[in-house]
Amino acid sequence: MSHRLQDSIEDIKRMLLALGDQAEEMVGTAVHAVDARCPEAAALVRHAEDQVDKAEVSVEEACLKAIALFQPVAHDLRFLVAVMKINSDLERIADLAVDIAGEACKLAKTSQPADWPFNMADEVRTVREMLHTSLTALVRGDAEMAQRVRSQDRQVDALHRSMFAQVERAMLDRVANVSTLVTLLNVSRHLERIADHATNIAEDVIYLTRGNIVRHRTFHTDAA
Repeated sequence: MSHRLQDSIEDIKRMLLALGDQAEEMVGTAVHAVDARCPEAAALVRHAEDQVDKAEVSVEEACLKAIALFQPVAHDLRFLVAVMKINSDLERIADLAVDIAGEACKLAKTSQPADWPFNMADEVRTVREMLHTSLTALVRGDAEMAQRVRSQDRQVDALHRSMFAQVERAMLDRVANVSTLVTLLNVSRHLERIADHATNIAEDVIYLTRGNIVRHRTFHTDAA
């Protein structure tokens, strides 16, 4: 039975990593849709949503089946519990990518002033790096790499607060562009939420590799 359990776990790993790759690709395409104001790219993200939803259900069903059939303990049980949590985070990341794609469609209908002061490049770069690193940490079972993701979450929070302050100031000077400014703020908010889910994944990697539950504990406290 142990051999059959390990085969099942390997299948689940492949399913989860495929889902992670797809979620990461959706985020990248959604961000491109915003940058390029490209509704065609946004449509690609929306079309991928059903496939992600089906994959998320398949991963959950495979985990529940493995638990029911093989009654795993210790590390194997911890792995399956962590996978179900990561699976949920990946599905939510895909949903947020769809939300960003929706904002991109709104932006595609507006004109951007030549002196437009906003640049979310740092937030985009950091969020995408966090997502990629959290998935890499999962593949490698690397808790130290996962800790680095946790340390970046505050950086994204600060970038989002900065974006909020910029939009708030701009609304006073650019009344005609209020709807566009709100759309940009929504994109920033969705990115911040993706960072939160990437952090959740990193924390589950730490739980998987070390058996420590670090949710609701600050990075500095946990590292001390």
